[in-house]
Amino acid sequence: MKKDFLSILDLSAEEAKELLEFSLKVKKGKIKDRLLEDKVIALIFEKPSLRTRVTFERAVYDLGGKPIYLSNTDIKLGQRESVKDVSRNLEKWVDGIVARVFSHSTLIEMSQNVRIPVINALSDLEHPCQIIGDYLTILEKSGNTKVNLSFIGDGNNVANSLMLMTALLGGKFTIACPEGFEPDKNLFNSALEISKKTGANVQIVRDPKDAVKDADFIYTDVWASMGQEQEAEKRKQVFKNYKVDFELLKYAPSHVSILHCLPAHRGEEITDEVLDGPHSIVLDQAENRLHSEKAIIIKLFRNMY
Repeated sequence: MKKDFLSILDLSAEEAKELLEFSLKVKKGKIKDRLLEDKVIALIFEKPSLRTRVTFERAVYDLGGKPIYLSNTDIKLGQRESVKDVSRNLEKWVDGIVARVFSHSTLIEMSQNVRIPVINALSDLEHPCQIIGDYLTILEKSGNTKVNLSFIGDGNNVANSLMLMTALLGGKFTIACPEGFEPDKNLFNSALEISKKTGANVQIVRDPKDAVKDADFIYTDVWASMGQEQEAEKRKQVFKNYKVDFELLKYAPSHVSILHCLPAHRGEEITDEVLDGPHSIVLDQAENRLHSEKAIIIKLFRNMY
C-alpha cells in the first residue's frame, strides 16, 4: 500500500484482495500486532460520527496506540488555521492522522504536507474504510469477493468507493439512481478502465427492479448526506421510487443480503422490515469496520515504521 489511504484507487486489484484476506485474519485473531505502541494518532472529525469514531479509537487502542480526538469546534480546520499549517503542526506531535472531512481536497492537502500516514475516514468523494469493512462482510457471507452488488439511491461517496472496489475485484456493480444523481464521472470512468483489466461489469440503470434482479447484495444509503440537509425535502421527492422495501425484494434472488452503511433514515431509503429483517447483515457490516480499520492501519504503519 501507499503511505496514505485516501481512495480505493490507492489499491491495486491484488492489494484489494490481499487487504480483505488480511482483514479476515485480523478478525479471527490470527494477527497479533501492537505496532502502535508508544504512538499517537490524531482523529480529526469535521462531521459527527458513531461507527467511524468508536471503531477507529478502539482500533488504535487495540494496536497499542493512543488516539487524540479533534472535533471541528476544536480546530476549525481551514478557518481558524489553514489545512497546511494544522497538518504540519500535527506531524511534529503525532504519528498518523485519521480525518473525517467535508472536502476530499482537504485530505489531499494534508497528505501533501506531511510524511506520516493520512487515512480517509470519510470525504464528500469517497468512504474507502467503510467499503473495506463492507467487502469483509461480503467475503464472510458468501466466501467470495466477486459478487453482484446493486446500489439503490444517490451516487454518493459510498457508491463511488463501492463501484471502484467492485471493479478491482472483478464483480458486477449496478447502481439504480435518478438522472443527475450518478456516481462521480471521473471515478466512473476509472471504474470502467479498471474493469477492462479485471473483467468487472459496472453499469448505471434507472429502475431499481432492473438493478436487483440478479443481485447477491443490495446496498442503500441515505438520500441526503451530511452537508446536504437543505436538499432533504427535494431529494425525498426525487428518490421516492428508490426505496428498498419488501416489494423491491420480490424482484431479487431469494439469497440476497441487505447492506447499509448507517445511520439510516428509516422509512425513507429503507423500511424497518428490511433493515431489521432476515436478509439484513447491517450489524455485521458495522462490526467489521473495526477489524478492517485495524488491518488498514497495520498495513500502512508496517510500511512506515
